[in-house]
Amino acid sequence: MSGTSRTSGTSGTSGTVIGTADGTAAPGYRPGRTLPLRVEAMRQLRRRRTLVVGGVLAALPLVLLAAFQLGGTPGRENRTTFIELATSSGVNFATTMLFVGTGFLLVIPVALFSGDTVASEASWSSLRYLLAAPVPRARLLVRKFTVAMVFSAAAVVLLPAVGLVVGTAAYGWGDLKLPTGATLTAAEALPRLGIAVLYVFLAEIVVGALAFWLSTATDAPLGAVGGAVFASIVTGVLDAVTALGSLREWLPAHWQYAWADALQPRLEWGGMVQGVVLSLSYAVVLLALAFRGFAAKDVVS
Repeated sequence: MSGTSRTSGTSGTSGTVIGTADGTAAPGYRPGRTLPLRVEAMRQLRRRRTLVVGGVLAALPLVLLAAFQLGGTPGRENRTTFIELATSSGVNFATTMLFVGTGFLLVIPVALFSGDTVASEASWSSLRYLLAAPVPRARLLVRKFTVAMVFSAAAVVLLPAVGLVVGTAAYGWGDLKLPTGATLTAAEALPRLGIAVLYVFLAEIVVGALAFWLSTATDAPLGAVGGAVFASIVTGVLDAVTALGSLREWLPAHWQYAWADALQPRLEWGGMVQGVVLSLSYAVVLLALAFRGFAAKDVVS
């Protein structure tokens, strides 16, 4: 008598198998067709935290604009920072939003999208049902991390993009004025700003990888997200300790503002290349730990 047997994948095995009693695959089962990216993306898009994060990031430029309107625009003498140049043009305002977001504000959505994705399934007791679908464990992680990175990239792009629209409406279209006193035309500044945004995203991948690793190791989403944010804060504090000398160059936070080199009259790649290489190197190690640990994890929730 033949029948169909299924292993749920909730034990310590590294994969999930569905097959008949004689060990052959069940008809119609294709591991490569489980959990399509579109399905996972729509599941994450409909979640309340995604809508809240998007709304907050879209509202931040309006909050900053209101602050300038209520408190007065920054003085036009002795300008030394992007914030003091924010009201010069729409491009300047967008650059200011990127400056404000770097280091902390953009860390939160990246950590949230990456750290909440697996741990939330475990906290809802739905992770074992996904594996029993059955979705191979490695494919599950690849799909979830890919979608997390797509949403993280959208968050990084959204902040300066809305800032560009809001700033142009409020202060007009014009050249990008730099703290050094130099000026870039708007046509030249926009591609440079795009490079800066891309760098910020690549530099934040290490945060996403850390949050994702923690997400595979815990059933508490807040712990995974909070752990990644806390680690980012700690590395930022350590980077401020000048006594560490050249050791600070091994900290991702040391290179987080290297994107400003893209907005110099002469584009400089050195700092950005080092920052991206460091971020991706740490990310590869953290993702390897995530996949290795999850492959042998006893999933009971």
